[in-house]
Amino acid sequence: MTMTRQRLAQHLEVCPASVITCTLEWNRWPVNETDTTFYRNAVQDPNCMSELDLAMALRDQKLLFSSIQMKTLFPELIEKMEEPEVPLEGAVGGIDPECWESPILNPEGMFENSLNGEEGQELTQEERLALARSKDVACMENYGTWERMFAKEKEGCKQTVKNLEDKCCPNKDKEEPRVTPQNSHDDITRTGLAPWQDGVLDRLCKEVNVSEYNMYLVHNGCMLINFGQLAACTPKEKDFVYGSLEPIEVQTVHTFNIPTSYRVKRSHLKDPSQMVKKTHQNVDTSDLGIAIEDLPKVNVIEATLLCALERELKGHQICETVGTDGLYVDCGTQTFDFHSSPFKSDASLASVVEDQPQSLHVQIQTECVTRRHNKSCSAFTYLCCHAFRRDEYPWHFRNVHGDIQSCLTGWFLQRCPLAYLGCTFSQKQFRPSKYQATVSYDTDLSTFILQPEVAPSLYKGVRIANSERKRARNMDSLSKLPFEILQHIVSFLDSVSLGRLSQVSQLMREVCSTVLQQKGMVYLKWEKKTYSHGGFTWRARKKEEGNSFMFGPT
Repeated sequence: MTMTRQRLAQHLEVCPASVITCTLEWNRWPVNETDTTFYRNAVQDPNCMSELDLAMALRDQKLLFSSIQMKTLFPELIEKMEEPEVPLEGAVGGIDPECWESPILNPEGMFENSLNGEEGQELTQEERLALARSKDVACMENYGTWERMFAKEKEGCKQTVKNLEDKCCPNKDKEEPRVTPQNSHDDITRTGLAPWQDGVLDRLCKEVNVSEYNMYLVHNGCMLINFGQLAACTPKEKDFVYGSLEPIEVQTVHTFNIPTSYRVKRSHLKDPSQMVKKTHQNVDTSDLGIAIEDLPKVNVIEATLLCALERELKGHQICETVGTDGLYVDCGTQTFDFHSSPFKSDASLASVVEDQPQSLHVQIQTECVTRRHNKSCSAFTYLCCHAFRRDEYPWHFRNVHGDIQSCLTGWFLQRCPLAYLGCTFSQKQFRPSKYQATVSYDTDLSTFILQPEVAPSLYKGVRIANSERKRARNMDSLSKLPFEILQHIVSFLDSVSLGRLSQVSQLMREVCSTVLQQKGMVYLKWEKKTYSHGGFTWRARKKEEGNSFMFGPT
């Protein structure tokens, strides 16, 4: 669509592709152990889902349980997967275990032979190529890796043997002074000025002046120390010795006067002889005298929420070593014994308690003010995350978050003052002024909706149609109406009603698409594409039409 710049702002307010996502967030914390009476009675009520605060709390608890991974909190209770051992039979450079005991392949014999200068027979280049082309040898793709590894080990063994020979025969070079290329190379290295050449400092003292000598030490001091040409620390016998020095009298100067109002506390004047002696002793559950099987099991939900809350507010887990200062360290250990342990590696709290009866472990009160924690990665922070048209978003924020959600505790929804003792009575003090409807919470849509109140007289004479609609006579009475009349009917519906009506049949979806420009949305459908190397990208797959979860402005 092409338009002038002055009309663009007006068009964006009603454009179906101008979609806004609500980013309002709130916190909800676990229930205290002393306030469980009300929550236990409230969940047992068969009409608990009709209560706005309870229904919303159960929704947030479901998201919380799905986000908590048992692997992060209890790594010691995760099932250990046994990886199958891959045999390395026929690896290049390996030795058959059956031939290990032979005197030829005995490690001690091989080491003694290497010390005496006897080396094993090496493979020729033709034999190596033939071995590489052979199909009988396993792990041929690792041939180059094995070859480099064994070559390095061989060079290391040769160097070790050479060092042992030099230690055993230190005077060998002195007894046989021969002029060889190696000796001539040593003579050349003793005449240069490189930091790694022997006697370089002595030659520098004779050939250069003092300033150049000091500059050489400044630039090459580290290398001279590394190559042993210069001592890192001055020996004690070369330290400078002072002559006859007279001792200086130490004078104490008091520059601080103790105030007359100061009184020493009695706790600071302790007699060391009367102090209680302390001993360090390890304590374990076995000291209780109770068998491990007889110990009570821990509630997995309460223990998991407690550990997650400790990590959220304190910044560390309960059983984590924490340094209090430079001298003391708090070493904490905590063990848990659950009925459902051990857990799977990808288990979450929701999968662990899916077979247990429904219960509520989070508070019905919410807060929008952040505490001493990082909300960007908080498990106890929840988001709205619903998409709306630009002209619908102000009414959504005002009705849902301003009028209903923020006033559930004591204003929009009023509970009995004795609720802390277990009373579950509540009443709604407000209702829509324009519609004959009540506010309810839809668990499928995870939002508040208006449920209209239909008079019982309108249900008289209504028959339930058959679900099989293969024939025209099996169609419901609404679908038999002309298309133009259906268009006029859907023009009075709000967005959430249009979204539900479009899921009834193909005909109703076509009817609802006619009001897309006035009440619908167009958004992108994203998908995750994973590549063979492990990376992934997100891309827009297609454009989809839909409706928001916004009821009529109230």
